[in-house]
Amino acid sequence: MILETIIILFYSVALFVILLYALAQLNLLFNYLKARKATKNADVFNFQNEAEIPYVTIQLPVYNELYVMERLLNNIAEIEYPKAKLEIQVLDDSTDESFEETAKHIKQLQKSGLDIKHITRKKREGFKAGALKEGLETSKGEYIAIFDADFLPKKDWLLNTIPYFKDSEIGVVQTRWGHLNRDYSILTRVQAFALDAHFTLEQVGRNSKGHFINFNGTAGVWRKECIMDAGNWEGDTLTEDLDLSYRAQLKNWKFKYLEEVETPAELPVVISAARSQQFRWNKGGAENFQKMAKRVFKSQNIPFKTKIHSFLHLLNSTMFLNILIVAILSIPMLYIKNEYEHLKMYFLVMSFFVVSTVIFFVCYWFTYKSIYGGGFKQFLIYIGMFFTFFSVAMGFSLHNSIAVLEGHFGKKSEFIRTPKFNLNDLNKSWKENKYIAKNISINVIFEGLLMLYFAFGMYSAFVVGDQGGDFGLFPFHLMLFLGFGFVFFKSLTSKA
Repeated sequence: MILETIIILFYSVALFVILLYALAQLNLLFNYLKARKATKNADVFNFQNEAEIPYVTIQLPVYNELYVMERLLNNIAEIEYPKAKLEIQVLDDSTDESFEETAKHIKQLQKSGLDIKHITRKKREGFKAGALKEGLETSKGEYIAIFDADFLPKKDWLLNTIPYFKDSEIGVVQTRWGHLNRDYSILTRVQAFALDAHFTLEQVGRNSKGHFINFNGTAGVWRKECIMDAGNWEGDTLTEDLDLSYRAQLKNWKFKYLEEVETPAELPVVISAARSQQFRWNKGGAENFQKMAKRVFKSQNIPFKTKIHSFLHLLNSTMFLNILIVAILSIPMLYIKNEYEHLKMYFLVMSFFVVSTVIFFVCYWFTYKSIYGGGFKQFLIYIGMFFTFFSVAMGFSLHNSIAVLEGHFGKKSEFIRTPKFNLNDLNKSWKENKYIAKNISINVIFEGLLMLYFAFGMYSAFVVGDQGGDFGLFPFHLMLFLGFGFVFFKSLTSKA
């Protein structure tokens, strides 16, 4: 019974942590709904008065972006802002042929009167954080707008963001990400679904109540003074954006989130690219938990509720580990349930934890509806999307849990950029992209084994107990089977 007790203990703790996270999401939903009803008039710069228009530097950190550099530079050149008060820095760490093409393009843009500079480094120290930090040393702007290579801000983007800095306490203005290729595949739709929840429910829900939010690494603007006051960019975690965000807010800088300003970007279309992005985000999240959690709780200037939300925010990526624990232990739990009659009351209590899924379902519906509209037809589409998202997310749980464990235990790794594709045509293939990883991770084999393991879980529903089976966990095991199967087979075929 010792082994069974250990299994029950780990299973119960993981379920409880997931429930706490779900309840925090529910609180964010209430905040989100209240914020959308509220109308606030912010004090902003008057751009009709030339004296109030501040100097802005746009930073474009890039590394081997052959397929999207021309699109990026042409787009940024169209930004509407007084040229006398705009500087563009292309922070180029490229080591391939894209470097020369970028240099030529920049020279052409310079001839048009645009203040654009091609800034390079001899060593790629600190990766993206290092490039941003070095660019900051020579930047002219009071405010620093940052865009990754796959982002295409609209012409009036600076005009819609910079005015909010009239409030001297605001250190960052962040905008919502849009999706250029949301409908390319199931993979892109799932990623869009997850990001939409973050950029509506979470960012608005936290920001509206003064809780800590994060600059998302791109599609936002920093007050230069804020960056310096917070200690500048640091490259000791894989999510330098989250790191600096927390250090800035611990210094009492305010963040302004603009849900209504959408900045379109490209989603990874091949699973190897999504895997590398997920690994970096989740490992970086765990690294920042280790770096920042104690600082947050020790701070004397932060309300207790903000500390709780910050703790769960920093622990966000660790939810994948809890999901994986619950998933793997759910099959032994099925057998324990039908073997030990005296545990009947325990399993009755455990059934309450299904409320976590109900909470997520409700929260994500409101965020989905805010972007794509309501109505019965949209609700039916949402139901399918929700369970597809959850299945695929669980299919990534092994991969992301390894990232999380590496982050918590301090294992260092390089910043692996996400390959960009520039697939405007939904029928266009990604297979010629030279940046796609060629090797199959050993983790893929284990994902295939987990697919078989959860097939066994579905089979077990028919054979346990004396009452003709126990199908309570069958839908859960079916989703896990489909999720791990999707990730496994997509990971194999993406090498074709």
